[in-house]
Amino acid sequence: MSTETVRPDAANVARVTTQTLQEMRASDVPIAMLTAYDYTSARLFDQAGIDVLLVGDSASNVMAGNETTLPMTLDQMVYHAQCVVRAIERALVIVDLPFGSYQGSSKEALQSAIRVMKETGAHGVKLEGGAPVVDTVERLVSAGIPVMGHLGLTPQSIYNFGTYKVRARAEAEAEQLRKDAQALQAAGCFALVLEKIPATLAEEVTAALSIPTIGIGAGVGCSGQVLVSHDALGLTTDFNPRFVRRYARLDERITEAVGAYIDDVRTRAFPSSDESY
Repeated sequence: MSTETVRPDAANVARVTTQTLQEMRASDVPIAMLTAYDYTSARLFDQAGIDVLLVGDSASNVMAGNETTLPMTLDQMVYHAQCVVRAIERALVIVDLPFGSYQGSSKEALQSAIRVMKETGAHGVKLEGGAPVVDTVERLVSAGIPVMGHLGLTPQSIYNFGTYKVRARAEAEAEQLRKDAQALQAAGCFALVLEKIPATLAEEVTAALSIPTIGIGAGVGCSGQVLVSHDALGLTTDFNPRFVRRYARLDERITEAVGAYIDDVRTRAFPSSDESY
């Protein structure tokens, strides 16, 4: 009789954990990740079988209408994360640490991350950057907090970059990204987001690491993919980078539905007698 351990399909677990993601990477099962900011959407995404929900500071753009992610506060991130966590039964929930909540010191970062974990019930946090945040990652991980890293185009640094163009095309920046990825893995990150970097570089970094990579605008060679849900579902259509695929046009469906409702109200077709008490 064989003593080899037979693992179930990593994509079909009852509850996704950081270990699940590691097993999915080892089994070459791509990881599906979306952003979520509210209870209703998170519940639908979870029921559909999404692996990871990221409570992203992109809420600043798609929920609050800001130009960048920088205005998001820790209080706001906690609120959105609480809404999402209440909805899920299966997905792993990761929360962005917003700008200004971790850059000052590793002590500040630990306080912010502990607050996220205690007040929301989320399963981990994400932060942006390479070498400058390695000590912070180590401190968070040593406190038992799972950390997802983020390299390439890091939106919290957009004013420093001055552009949303693809990062790490030049060899010097690409080499720094390789080093940062290795340093973040060594510091204890359980996964890395690679945003808007050349696909060949993302594939190379993924192959060199033992932890999963999640790509956004980084090609198919990553361990998984993430999109902002509002982009994927066509709720926002004024943002059209080449890496976004719209799986629905809910903006059109919602506009049509609201228009029909208005017409029915105007003509007194709603409510009917069956819809009245």
